[in-house]
Amino acid sequence: MTRVGLMVTCINDALFPDTGKAVVTLLRRLGVDVEFPAAQTCCGQPMVNTGYFAEAVPLVRNHLEAFAGCDAIIAPSGSCAGSVRHQHGLVAERSGDPGLVRAVEGAPPVYELTEYLVDVLGVTDVGAYFPHRVTYHPTCHSLRMLGVGDRPTRLLRAVRGLTLLDLPGAAECCGFGGTFAMKNSETSIAMGNDKARHVRGTGAEVLVAGDNSCLMHVGGLLSRQRSGVRVMHLAEILAQTEPVIEGPGRAADERSVGTAEVAR
Repeated sequence: MTRVGLMVTCINDALFPDTGKAVVTLLRRLGVDVEFPAAQTCCGQPMVNTGYFAEAVPLVRNHLEAFAGCDAIIAPSGSCAGSVRHQHGLVAERSGDPGLVRAVEGAPPVYELTEYLVDVLGVTDVGAYFPHRVTYHPTCHSLRMLGVGDRPTRLLRAVRGLTLLDLPGAAECCGFGGTFAMKNSETSIAMGNDKARHVRGTGAEVLVAGDNSCLMHVGGLLSRQRSGVRVMHLAEILAQTEPVIEGPGRAADERSVGTAEVAR
């Protein structure tokens, strides 16, 4: 049986655990044997992005050890999936360790969640139900580094009850960019405000994306503007199913979502 490892990412582990839980719920519903290697840590992207390649070497080694034995790795983040696929090789080459280079080259393939669903499992209808108006923001790394294309929107369009609204300027960066948001805060906020304005203009109830880092940035601005727009990771929407009603007005499936949960 295929053994799939969940690379939950630092931000989800620390701040958005429901996203990781949603991925497991979704994949198991689709018949995937998914595990969570507890030894995983940061993928090393913050170090690489700021030029500290040597400091990223222990993290690359840990990643290889934590996911050894997996046939594939799934990440609910275009940013971190892109880091493993494109930066780990650079870190290994700069380390001067041929053994590390070989280990990275032979590591299990890493998929962003929508890539795995559409390309590997071959599904776009995952049996989800989410009766709300939604707009989708394609995050920079998923769009440009991984090239996920329309996979996320194909999945969203297949969700029963969901109305997908076009987001003006969708391909424009939201302004987060990891350390960019701290080093260039004024520019970051200006870019985020542009994105928030476009989101509000759609009339959507929910802004969805495949990276919680970007949702955290834009969601914070939307909250301060009292927009009433909620942000949700794509996995959390895809994990929702239609309520199973047992008796008068009683929903048996507590994982199902309704208007009350979106308004929370």
